[in-house]
Amino acid sequence: MPARQRRFAATLAATASIALFASACTGSANNDAKDDPNAKTTITFWHGWNNPSEVKAINDNIARFMKAHPNIKVDVVGNINDDKLNQALRTGGSKGPDVVSSFTTSNVGKFCSSGAFADLKPFIEKSKLDLDKIIPKTLLQYTQFEGKRCAMPLLTDAYGLYYNKDAFKKAGLDPEKPPRTYSELLTTAKALTKTKGDSYEQLGFMPNYHGYETTSEHYLGSWGPEYFDANGKSTVGTDPGIAEMMTVQKKMVDELGGYEKLEKYRNTFGDEWNAKHPFHTGQVAMQMDGEWRLGMATDYKVPFEIGVAPMPVPDSQAADYGKGFLSGTVMGIAPQSKKQNAAWELIKFMTTDTDAVVGFANDIRNVPSTFEALKSPNLKLDPRFKTFLDIAAHPKSNTPAGAINGAAYMNTLQDFALQYEKGSVTDLKAGLAKTAAQIDTDIAKAK
Repeated sequence: MPARQRRFAATLAATASIALFASACTGSANNDAKDDPNAKTTITFWHGWNNPSEVKAINDNIARFMKAHPNIKVDVVGNINDDKLNQALRTGGSKGPDVVSSFTTSNVGKFCSSGAFADLKPFIEKSKLDLDKIIPKTLLQYTQFEGKRCAMPLLTDAYGLYYNKDAFKKAGLDPEKPPRTYSELLTTAKALTKTKGDSYEQLGFMPNYHGYETTSEHYLGSWGPEYFDANGKSTVGTDPGIAEMMTVQKKMVDELGGYEKLEKYRNTFGDEWNAKHPFHTGQVAMQMDGEWRLGMATDYKVPFEIGVAPMPVPDSQAADYGKGFLSGTVMGIAPQSKKQNAAWELIKFMTTDTDAVVGFANDIRNVPSTFEALKSPNLKLDPRFKTFLDIAAHPKSNTPAGAINGAAYMNTLQDFALQYEKGSVTDLKAGLAKTAAQIDTDIAKAK
């Protein structure tokens, strides 16, 4: 799913700009919205996709909606990142969107608390939807904040482990037995690594945080920390899982060649979103990535057999193997919209109608976001894709907690992780305590 190439950039842009509209966006859902969803009307939907195949997929889904709701015409505007979205929601006006979408699930806390996205509770109640029976728990968690639901999940991203089965065979490893724990991941990565002078001919696994998708946030999906306590204080400094993840990741960096050597090799990699991705070219034999990589690697006709598995879990959590990091696209209603009932009809259709969810998942090769769609016989996906369906349905799969200042706390944690990884900071316990204090300070300022 190439749209996720913008997720990290969008997160940073949204974090930087999101404070600008916090005071300006005070709207909420019109609990007594007067527009008639059965009347003939036109609504505007803004989304972030821009790849031709993705744009076609979203347009096909909109066409399904308009066929089911012939009275509602939808004007679609694509390639809208969070920065553009924030600007429009801040300034308002009649030319703005009615329905909005975002790839940045970690900003939902800010969207909900600031009123940037309208409160969906009245619409859900009027539609008599029991979301607990429709949508997996983790997805419901990342589309609300402190009891306020301002978004609905539109498809899911699930992260797993891709591996080169041919490389496994050449290294004498069983290609049907990918690593299940992080100690096994390191052992396997060493067995797959072939050095070449002061570099590599093949690297078993690129552990560095600057590597493609190997961020602290994604690694932590294997540990599942809470991030905040019941009082809203950061637990980054006290949660043993966070310290353990950073210790495990640092050990992988050190034992696979060291930070400098790995970074030098990483700088030889091609673009993440074309045929020169290091997994496609065989430069790395295992890769943490989202479900979209399977389709991309297949499209680029990689010259080896691809294996797909859940990411390994901590050795102490071996019984939880199969869980993973989840995120996805979210949809909401612009608070300034005068057509919120009609806007809700579009959101309800795209996020809860089984045929719509399945059709879009098939077209865009993402994980469906409802229980019924996940088990639909109409899913037309690569058989290996079932790994990601299972990860999405696993009860212990997880995503970072929401925060009033959106993704800022994850960026603060990632900044520290980078310093620890390369050895600039050596006292992990003290560094995490300082990071937690900084997160608490930043959240207090945002309130």
